[in-house]
Amino acid sequence: MRARIEEAARRAGRDPSKVRLLAATKNRSSEEVTAAVRAGVDLVGENRVQEFLSKVDEVDGARWHFIGHLQKNKVKYVVGRVSLIHSVDSAGLARELDKRSGGPGGAVDVLLQVNVSGEESKQGFRPDELDEALRSIRGLEGVNVRGLSTMAPHEDPEKVRSVFRALRELAGKLDLESPELSMGMTNDYEVAVEEGSTIVRIGTAIFEHD
Repeated sequence: MRARIEEAARRAGRDPSKVRLLAATKNRSSEEVTAAVRAGVDLVGENRVQEFLSKVDEVDGARWHFIGHLQKNKVKYVVGRVSLIHSVDSAGLARELDKRSGGPGGAVDVLLQVNVSGEESKQGFRPDELDEALRSIRGLEGVNVRGLSTMAPHEDPEKVRSVFRALRELAGKLDLESPELSMGMTNDYEVAVEEGSTIVRIGTAIFEHD
């Protein structure tokens, strides 16, 4: 898989070292995650707070991200225990993170989730809301916006290339230094890398490989 990520990066004229592989651990046991870490995957991400809490102390050697929808009343369980939250989808959530962070010294690194495809089933800011959201969230001392994230429709990878390209172009219009772009999953990660992804979130291809 790493070889395919590297090949996709090179096809786009990118440095392969700028793309990180994250193992998405939803519905995976601590034992499965531990096996992936021992096989060389050092970055893991969980979608659900309850699952995160059941695994975080059981898996050694992993760096944890939170990649799923985060409710404001569960922020306290992840702040200080994950290195990046991929799914900030409202100013209210950002304010709660700020409140729980302890101020500038404990600032939480986050990505703003963008609903590029416009699907009603997906959370995130609309593209036309991003400027205002970023201005609002940047006023919070306890939150650092590191980039953007999105999920594409589960379709042929070439059909969703435009979603990934749109996120990259949105990031380019914002005042973000070397922004992280979290996009691409098992079915479409190569196209996502070609379009600028810096973090690909892979579950099935890691845990269900032959």
